[in-house]
This record gives sequence, structure tokens and C-alpha cells, in this order.
Amino acid sequence: MIKTTGLARRFSSSQSAVLRAAENYVKWDWNATTRSAVSNLLTGDSATIQGIEGDGGGKQATRANNDDSPNNNNISSLNAMFTGRLKFGTAGLRAPFGPGYNCMNELTVLQTAQGLLSYLKEIEKENNTLTTTLLQQGVVIGYDHRCSSSFTPYELSSKQFAHVSAAVFASQNVPVYLFPDFVATPLVPFTTTKIKAACGIMVTASHNPKEDTGYKLYWGNGAQIIPPHDANISRHILENLEPWEAWGEGLAAVQNISRPTGEFEGEYFDSLRTSLCSDFEGNKRGEHKEHNITYTAMHGVGHSFAKRSFEAFGLSEFVSVPEQQEPDPAFSTVAFPNPEEGEGALRLAMEQADRVGSRVILANDPDADRLAVCEKVGGEWRLFTGNEIGNVLGHWMFKKNVKENAQGGEIKNKPIAMLASTVSSKFLSAVATKEGFLFEETLTGFKWMGNRSEELRNQGYNVVFAYEEAIGYCCGDVVKDKDGVSAAAIVAEMVVKLREGGGTIAGYLQELKETYGFYVGKNSYVKFLDERVLADIFGELRGDGEYIDSINGFGVAGVRDLTLGYDSTTKDKRSTLPSDGGSQFVTFTMENGAVVSLRTSGTEPKLKYYVEARGECEEEGADICEGLVQGILEDIIKVNSSDRRHLLTLP
Repeated sequence: MIKTTGLARRFSSSQSAVLRAAENYVKWDWNATTRSAVSNLLTGDSATIQGIEGDGGGKQATRANNDDSPNNNNISSLNAMFTGRLKFGTAGLRAPFGPGYNCMNELTVLQTAQGLLSYLKEIEKENNTLTTTLLQQGVVIGYDHRCSSSFTPYELSSKQFAHVSAAVFASQNVPVYLFPDFVATPLVPFTTTKIKAACGIMVTASHNPKEDTGYKLYWGNGAQIIPPHDANISRHILENLEPWEAWGEGLAAVQNISRPTGEFEGEYFDSLRTSLCSDFEGNKRGEHKEHNITYTAMHGVGHSFAKRSFEAFGLSEFVSVPEQQEPDPAFSTVAFPNPEEGEGALRLAMEQADRVGSRVILANDPDADRLAVCEKVGGEWRLFTGNEIGNVLGHWMFKKNVKENAQGGEIKNKPIAMLASTVSSKFLSAVATKEGFLFEETLTGFKWMGNRSEELRNQGYNVVFAYEEAIGYCCGDVVKDKDGVSAAAIVAEMVVKLREGGGTIAGYLQELKETYGFYVGKNSYVKFLDERVLADIFGELRGDGEYIDSINGFGVAGVRDLTLGYDSTTKDKRSTLPSDGGSQFVTFTMENGAVVSLRTSGTEPKLKYYVEARGECEEEGADICEGLVQGILEDIIKVNSSDRRHLLTLP
């Protein structure tokens, strides 16, 4: 029993729940490193606590006390750890490693797994499918390489969290397909769909900083969860906080409970070849043995999977960036492991490509579900935006499927469909209009595109492509989520075919613009020190029901407010996309056809803006775009006003 003499009187009556939560944490947590951190705070012992201030584990607070009760710093730390808890959303969980209910640790993951399993039992009992899906087909679990031991005093890792989850399900006689080693994220939704599992779990923080990890959930259809599953899982987590069993050292043997997963990796790469490769034999015969492509895994898990995807396409091996090839949880050569960041993250890849004469760089993010693409253009490296690669890949997949339909493939005569998030480019909509296929927008996030793609396939469509501007691409139907492994092979094959005709990615993109229109976009963000400023900004946009009618002199033709479910352009004034009262999201369609979207981040006090304009030439579109961005910064956000400029930071 933890001795907390004098502790209760230091907490107000409204904070007594914090004390009880901390005591339960110490009682339930079997991980010595996180348990002792909380125990030391409760007893007033000297301790250095990391990862509890909501700063990604970077802050430290050293507490020392000579009596038997914690000082004010200890109380503050306990409040940070146990006031509230991680919220389980449609993206699952994502937070720093560390002790307490607001960080990722073995106990919070155990509670999450128990709540998830409880919910699965409930809905399958209601549907009378408990013995056919959950107890027969089981669950799929994968994990990345992240761990905290190199930069915190805590022994925590994505692998441990996957094993904790596996133990929870196995304890209730649920079959568990636990990947035995680090795995690229796309393999989890693929396997979930392949075996018709009840759900899939991927423990990863994708391209977040090294201090973080996360818990990503796929439903039985292989797509990420959407409401109301998130709220229902949250409810079941709160109803199942106390561990069902005393786990402790029993977790060490969890690998013995897993069913084999090796065959599914082979089937995944077989699917890439049969479904997505355009010319396997031609790729094998091709005269492309020079070092065309340099690849970096960005210290993540992607290298071996990207290598196998190239083999599945019959492509020659890429040149790797050796310093970033192996999984490294410290991400030691980059400040931020996101290839979308540009030269800062891709410097080593550019240097390697220059050494070996590569003209193209492919970069996966650490869990290999995203892909960045660079090309040497005019002697300089050009990093394509997510929209640019999305537009090129979309058209490439359209041509591929038109060709296959003409050859009488199994999907012959199925109408083609594509999807993109609503903040992505409208370019593919123009392609769809001209070429006669279906294009739809969804809310941001692949959870919406994955589930919508399933609905469209059930309606008889061949959904050949979906993407979001944040370098996430889904080609074909191998998975219902973004997949940087397959996208890397498809882009590489495209590079080979373009080069055979003397072409480049940049040249292909220019041809598409000249055919379908010049779309120029600018996406960025502004961070705020005070969240209340965000509420003020969106309040000013709405103007008590009278939305702004111009931005920097450009007239507004239509307004869609997804926070309120309003759309001025529809007959009933209701948005056709689902509303989300939990975040701010307003889109303005301008009289000149440009589109401006403003939304909050959801995880931090940040306003993101997305602007796209179409012009008769690149310069015209760029001028319109620049004018709208200037209006957003100066007239809407008011970055130069005396009462706001000290409360914000620009990238």
C-alpha cells in the first residue's frame, strides 16, 4: 500500500479523483518504470518525471522533498497525469510515452484493449456473430519500432503495447494474429480483410516525433473506424479500467499465443503484382539497370517492404540511404521524421542520389503508409506536393484501368471511381468530368475514403484510386487505407515507363495541366498560444449568420460550414458531407472558382488553411492563390494586428 500521509489535505476536494486515479494506477500498473514514477510522486520521494507535461516527453521536473508528502510540483505533475485521460477517437490513440492516463503506457493500452474487446463482444452478441467472427476469425495486431528507453527512464515500446493487446484478446479465447516483428502499417488492414477478422490493431505513431506512439484501429472491413465506433469504444474503456487479470511477467510468453502471419506478407506482395503492376515482364526485360531511384525508409520499418514491392513489380533494386535504412526509434539523422517536411528530412537522400546519379527519390514515412517523391529538374531537386503526386497517380491508375478494361479484364465494364479528401486538389474532378468517371470528395482522413470506397464497390464501381494531400495514396483495392509500400512501386514503374519514352514525372504533370487545367495550391498553418483566438476567428467568419462575402477583394460564391452542417449551395442548405461539431471547418468557394478551406487541427491550437485556384496558365492560378493566402493571413487571421501577433507563430 502506498503511504500518502499528508497527501489528501494538499488536494482540494475537487481534485480527490486525481489522488484516487493515481493510487489505482500504482496498484494496477505492472511496469516497474512507470509505476515507480507515480509511486514516487505519491510518497514525495525525489524523482525525475518525463513525458507527463503534454510536451512530447521533452520537459523534465525534478522533485525533492524531505517530508512524507509531495510538494507542489508533485501535485502539479499528478494533476497533469490523472486529470482526464487519453481520448479514443476515430484515429485511435496517439500520445507521448510516459506514466499516467494522458500518456501511452502498458496500463492505458491494457485498458484500451479491454474496452475494445468488450465493445466487440457487445456488437457481435447483438448481431449474433460472436462465435463466427470474433471467436473464430479473431484479430490482427502489428507494431512499429518505436520505444522510449533511449530518451526517457521508461521501458516502453510499441512492441510491448502490441503484446499487451494480444494477451487481453487471447485471455478471452479470441484468436490473435500477431506479427512477430516490425511491420509496415498497410499489412494490418490487408490481413484484417484477408482473414475477415473482427478488427485490426496497428501500434504506431506514423511520422510523429520520436517521443510518441499510437494505437490505430481498423474495423472488420479493413478501413479505419468512423463514428459511432469511437464513442462506443471510449465508453467501454471507462467501464473496463481495472485489469481483468494479473498480467505481469505472463506477457513475456505472449508470442506463443499468436497464429502464424507469415503467409499474409507473401499474399500481400502477390496482390500488388496481380492487381497493381502494369507490366511485370516488361519491367524485368527493361534496360533500366542504372541507378534510377534512391529510396529512404526515414529510420522506419519500410525498407524491406519497399524492396519486396519492387521485386513484386519486376523492378531493379533501388539505392538505399544507409544512414536511414534500419529502424531507429531515435530517428537520429532527422529533427522530424516526416518526408513531407522537405529538404530538412530528405537531405541525406538527396546527397546519396547525387552520388549515384539517381534522378528520382522515394521516401516512406516511418510506418510506410505515406510516400514523398522528389525528382531532379533543371539541376535542382523538386519535392512534389501531395496534390501533385495524387494528380499524377490518379491519372496513371485511370489509364491503367482503361487499358485493362479494353483487354477484357475481370473488372471490364465496371464504372471507374476515384476519391479525395475535401481539402485536396480539385484536379481529379476535372479529369473525371472530361473522361467520364465518378469522382467524390470525403471528409479529411482515410477513414472516410476507405469506408466510402467499400460502399462504392458494393454499388458496382471499380474504385481505382483515393488520396489525401498529406502524401497518402491508395491505389486499387489491395487495402482500404493509404499505402506507401504499393505507391512506391507504382511510382517507380511509372518512372521506368516515362523514361522509356524520354519523359519525366515533372513533364507528365505539365502535360496533365495543359490537358485538364492549371490548378495551383497553397497549404499551410498558423499556431496559436491561446485556443480562444481560434474561436474568435471562426466567430468573425460566421458574423452571426452572415458569413464574410469576400477575401482580399475576391468575391465569395458559396459557403460550407461542416461544424454547423450548413451549405449555402444546396437546396435545403445542409451539407452533403457529415457535420462535425467537435471541430471548426469552413470552406469558401470563390466567384472565380478558387476554393479556400479553414479548419482547426483537433490535436493542438493550430489553424490550417488550404487554397487552390485554377487559371488559364500557371502564373494566373498562382497570382489568385497568392492573393487569397494574403487575405487569409492579413484579413481573417490578422497576423499583423497588435492584439494577435504576439499570440501566434508562423511556420
